[in-house]
Amino acid sequence: MTTALALSLAIAWSATAQETGSETTDTEAAPVEDAAPVAEAEPEAEPVELDLDTVVATVNGTEITLGHVAAIRDRLPQQYRQLPTEVLYEGLVDQLIDQTLLADQAEGEGALDRRRVRVQLENERRGVLANETIAEVLNSAVTDDAIEEAYEEVTSGMTRTTEFNASHILVESEEEAREVITELDGGADFAALAQERSTGPSGPNGGNLGWFGPGQMVPEFDAAVQALEVGGVSEPVQTQFGWHVVLLNETRLSPLPPIEQVRPEIIQQLNQEALQGEIDSLREGAEIERVELDVPEGALDTLDLTAE
Repeated sequence: MTTALALSLAIAWSATAQETGSETTDTEAAPVEDAAPVAEAEPEAEPVELDLDTVVATVNGTEITLGHVAAIRDRLPQQYRQLPTEVLYEGLVDQLIDQTLLADQAEGEGALDRRRVRVQLENERRGVLANETIAEVLNSAVTDDAIEEAYEEVTSGMTRTTEFNASHILVESEEEAREVITELDGGADFAALAQERSTGPSGPNGGNLGWFGPGQMVPEFDAAVQALEVGGVSEPVQTQFGWHVVLLNETRLSPLPPIEQVRPEIIQQLNQEALQGEIDSLREGAEIERVELDVPEGALDTLDLTAE
């Protein structure tokens, strides 16, 4: 966005705020008894149907439409789009009027015959038209079916590890650990025994540690868990925390990420693939003659677009 437009929007916003403040002050200051008689309200004008072809200004015969206003608004930074509509609209129309006046003057002085102007207009036209094709390609590339298919493809190649759900009873000595195993062999309930005897923070929860993957526990504990069958109880396991008796509750493969979690990456991938496919197809069907030039380092910096 140009500095001129930023200034015009800021000035318009300031003026609106001041007018509002002045009107409020004047109204508050006016004595009630001096108030003028209330005039009869004039009938409201019929609302005008607006569309992109609605003319909002004419400059020396050149029409400026709501379409022009909408197009320039779409290029504004987000903070300016949030301005009140009446402020934003006035600023944009003023900007388009100023640009039209300046453009007419430049054209009258032969600007269209200047190389710099010509190539910039050609590039601008090329960019706008290219963006139209890009938008059409991307709009058709991302569908629910395409996202689902891409998700299946992505997740099918993911490596899934075995995860474990285990419980443990933590005690201070090997002797205590063997006493726990004896009680379990005698039919004691593991969770109840953990609540009674475990010194670990999971004791009140029956010793349940939830789900974890390989390498998430200390090595001795990790090795003991991986050696167990589901439902099996370990021999006493010593770690830096004490002595453990471990019960393997169940195992599973690590869950796949939900589709919503990877959706942004999938959409980006679909867009890239679709656009690259379109470009490749266009290149294959086009007659392209590329001149191979030996361009020295820094040569582009020395080119003068103002030279005729």
